[in-house]
Amino acid sequence: MEIRQQYLTGERALYNTHNATIIDTTFDNGESPLKESSDLKIYNSIFKWKYPLWYSKNVYLKNTSLIELARSGIWYTTNITFEDSTIAVPKTFRRSKNITLKNTTLPQAEETFWMCERINLENVSSNGNYFMMNSHNILINGFNHNGNYLLDGAKNVEIHNARIISKDAFWNCENVVVYDSTIIGEYLGWNSKNIKFVNCTIDSLQGMCYMDGIVMENCKLLNTNLSFEYSKVDATIDSKIDSVKNPISGRIKAKGIGEIILDEDLIDPNKTKIEVL
Repeated sequence: MEIRQQYLTGERALYNTHNATIIDTTFDNGESPLKESSDLKIYNSIFKWKYPLWYSKNVYLKNTSLIELARSGIWYTTNITFEDSTIAVPKTFRRSKNITLKNTTLPQAEETFWMCERINLENVSSNGNYFMMNSHNILINGFNHNGNYLLDGAKNVEIHNARIISKDAFWNCENVVVYDSTIIGEYLGWNSKNIKFVNCTIDSLQGMCYMDGIVMENCKLLNTNLSFEYSKVDATIDSKIDSVKNPISGRIKAKGIGEIILDEDLIDPNKTKIEVL
């Protein structure tokens, strides 16, 4: 079935639609237009109202936009791909699985990607707080994000070529590796486990604290002080560190450290080897 150049309104306008191609169509003034649908291909279309794709399966969208009131748009959905699209509303993607975004922007991405599984982002730009909270199995390549509390509680994450501005990013995470990226924001990575940064540049006041296993390979720490407090650390830093405070154990190697604070009443200084090159 093909639906072309339609202006559709009213609640559940195309409810329970299957095996359809939708082209040049606008959905307006009606909730849940494609709820419980499956096997859809949607091109050059616009969603202007709430809950467009709940409980849907096998959906491909290209050159398509979610705007204005199309918030909370994609919940409980499985197998969905956006390409060359714009998602300009908050709270998109909740409790959904097998999600792919390519060459897509999310300029109002507050509370987006919550409790989702198997997410693949390629050349994605987003803006908003609490992005990807409590989501699992995430692969990202080419990512620009501005917004606090990124990836809080996420697990099994791999990121390449990202530029991230985010206070309290990577909190409460587990099994994360970040390559060739720039991260700017206070209090990076607190309360996380098994986090690795490779060839990254980081600017973070009191970054990398309370971490159970933080590995840094060939990274730069700019404007980063009081770092590694109460963390188990293995770090090779290709720059000066402003200050290091009370790491629990491991190894820190840097080109310079402005201040080393080791409080013997709180930690055993002998459990961390600190080397200044």
